[in-house]
Amino acid sequence: METFVDGIAWLFDSANWQGPNGVAVRLVEHVWLTVASVLIACALAIPVGLWLGHIGKGGALAINVSNVGRAVPVFAVLSILILTPLRFSVWSTIIALVLFAIPPVLTNTYVGMREVDRDVVDVARGMGMDGGQLLRVVELPLALPLLTNGVRLAAVQVVATATIAALVGGGGLGRIITSGFGRRDLPQIVAGAILVGVLALLVEGLMELVQRRFDPLRRARRAESRAGSDAVAAVTGS
Repeated sequence: METFVDGIAWLFDSANWQGPNGVAVRLVEHVWLTVASVLIACALAIPVGLWLGHIGKGGALAINVSNVGRAVPVFAVLSILILTPLRFSVWSTIIALVLFAIPPVLTNTYVGMREVDRDVVDVARGMGMDGGQLLRVVELPLALPLLTNGVRLAAVQVVATATIAALVGGGGLGRIITSGFGRRDLPQIVAGAILVGVLALLVEGLMELVQRRFDPLRRARRAESRAGSDAVAAVTGS
């Protein structure tokens, strides 16, 4: 408990937030690594998941292949990448994090597409919608809750894992932890761990709000609830 309190005290020391190695700089670096990795993973995985879910073929194989990557430690991937021409660059870290973020995004996107009610799809086809219209107007909106859940999982995992950037001389909150180990400064190590945990919780909360905001089924339920309330009020008033 005393060590935890010392870690909190370290965080509230303004001197630790200043300079090129301060908390503020490391926090911005960590957020940048996370955002860049998750956006690249989404750009790669979401179109594949949407297409495979739409055609209903090859999805199981793609998910199994991506899940094999989840079993490989990020540190192992990073160790391989630093032997390539990328060496100790920020792109080595980003590529490792992207490979780590792809499985949850791809899996949830594909499953979300396949769980769309087939009766709704058949009705849309009966109305004359082509494949592209069906994907944009029907399947994607209904798959959006699971899709955004996959992005949320990937974002939280990447926040926690981005500390590995410090192992190749990169930035981020991991540098605070590794610096604390180098100095044998236990409060600094605890402070770095607290920062990573708090950031992961903030990302979790933010993504949860985004998921609720863009859930079409949730909006439909709210609209039905309001309509029901208005009807009751009208009857009561009359």
